[in-house]
Amino acid sequence: MEIEEIKIKKALNRLHSNFLPYKWDLNVYRGCSHRCQYCYALYSHKYLENGKNFFDTIYVKTNIVEALEKELSSKRWKHEVINLGGVTDSYQLIEEKYGLMREVLKLMIKYKTPIVISTKSDLILRDMDLLEELAKVTSVNVAVTIITMDENIRKQIEPGARPSEKRLEVLKQLAGKNIGLGLHLMPILPMITDSEENIENIFREVSKIPIDYAICGFLNLRSATRVNFLDFIKLNFPNLFDDYLKLYQSPFIKKEYARNVYEKIWRLKRKYNIKSDYKKVLPKNNSSQLKLFIS
Repeated sequence: MEIEEIKIKKALNRLHSNFLPYKWDLNVYRGCSHRCQYCYALYSHKYLENGKNFFDTIYVKTNIVEALEKELSSKRWKHEVINLGGVTDSYQLIEEKYGLMREVLKLMIKYKTPIVISTKSDLILRDMDLLEELAKVTSVNVAVTIITMDENIRKQIEPGARPSEKRLEVLKQLAGKNIGLGLHLMPILPMITDSEENIENIFREVSKIPIDYAICGFLNLRSATRVNFLDFIKLNFPNLFDDYLKLYQSPFIKKEYARNVYEKIWRLKRKYNIKSDYKKVLPKNNSSQLKLFIS
């Protein structure tokens, strides 16, 4: 893995979306060592025009703390929710060396800024003290992505990420800390992770904690992600390749196939009393005093 240190002018990215309940995104790194074969962010490296691989070259925004404080200290800042790691995981392996997230969280505490973090790493537990401190002054939400409890499959699909058991440990450790907790069972991979047995195994484990919500969604295949993932299927699951081509004649899975799997999911959510719609527990505004549950 190649590491390149870069300087940035702005830390926060304004999001223009009608369905996301947050308006800002913050990515400490560019590129990701998790090497998730379904990664939707592969397209982002093409803008660098240097031909470098999203998995193999990680860019470290070394001045992100200074840039972020400049924005958060501005009189124009409205203390809106910031999504941390929408493109790359803030707690990927390189964070062990640079520790930028601890400094970022200290700023969130200083400026009482509500946050959402989604991760596939138990490294976030290193910062549990700061997450607890932040949760005393504003809303904090942590969502963990788990797509399978089968480690053999997980190692093939997410070779650089932490085991699913370690991710469950994140939810267990953060429970009861006034922090919103969510599960991202996404992307669901047809014929690989969409069996009733796999979904039930995940729900059974998270229902013991418990979590506040679970969001499930199928894999989408567009641009660089489509090329990478179909190449991966052809090499590792060759018997499924033709089926994937039929299911994904567009970037989205055929509705009939998805409907059958979602029926299983809804039935299992009822069985384990897992909430489905995070929007029902969203605050009506971005007040830092309201608890936030969001993906």
